[in-house]
Amino acid sequence: MLTIPGTARFVSDLHLTPGNEAVTRRFAAFLAATAQARADALFILGDLFEYWIGDDDLADPFNARIADLLRQLADSGTRLFFIAGNRDFLLGDGFARATGMQRLGDVEKVGVGDTAILLMHGDTLCTDDLPYQEFRRQVRSSAWQDAFLARPLTERRTEVAALRQRSREAMQAKSAQIMDVNPAAVRAALEASGCTQLIHGHTHRPGCENITLPAGVTAERWVLSDWDAGRGDALEASAAGIRRIDLGDLSG
Repeated sequence: MLTIPGTARFVSDLHLTPGNEAVTRRFAAFLAATAQARADALFILGDLFEYWIGDDDLADPFNARIADLLRQLADSGTRLFFIAGNRDFLLGDGFARATGMQRLGDVEKVGVGDTAILLMHGDTLCTDDLPYQEFRRQVRSSAWQDAFLARPLTERRTEVAALRQRSREAMQAKSAQIMDVNPAAVRAALEASGCTQLIHGHTHRPGCENITLPAGVTAERWVLSDWDAGRGDALEASAAGIRRIDLGDLSG
């Protein structure tokens, strides 16, 4: 289990893209504020980018700009950690080296103060969405990824655009309940981890839910917001507990 001696911050679902400069500016302001606050660690819980087609696209000016912002935070002394989301699961060691960031597995435990926190992107908890889970298994396989990354960048961009369009169409046909987390999956994850705190993103439904585990133990599920021109948040954990940071006052 990772141990953070002081303060850790958590964000998810920024969906950074050249077409949304307001969110990029807010992200830059958040990183500067995190450095100024001397946070010990920043955890990015997936979907940092709207899409990521491979580390060989790091030379793209926008991607290089984001990498430089993260490197500046790492150089200031804040440790950076990343859990892949459903949009940026191809982010690899090249990007990690360029930014000073450490990649983590799909499920991770981190100790902050006296609290053990379970971290996830959140998509694996949406077990009722069977078509998505099947798609996830496909694209997370080494065979699919090797074949995709062997294609030219232009072909990959075209393929991702087509996948995103099909995803939007599929979402319109799904109920909100199917696309949310499954309560039994949440309880199972908490019980397996031994944690009483869970932080995740993915669902774009920020909030905090109390969950009763066996033997009457109460756990909390913290859900991070997605970022857009009108909203965005972060969570901060320390010895004093977990609190939500509204980023509405940052540049954007």
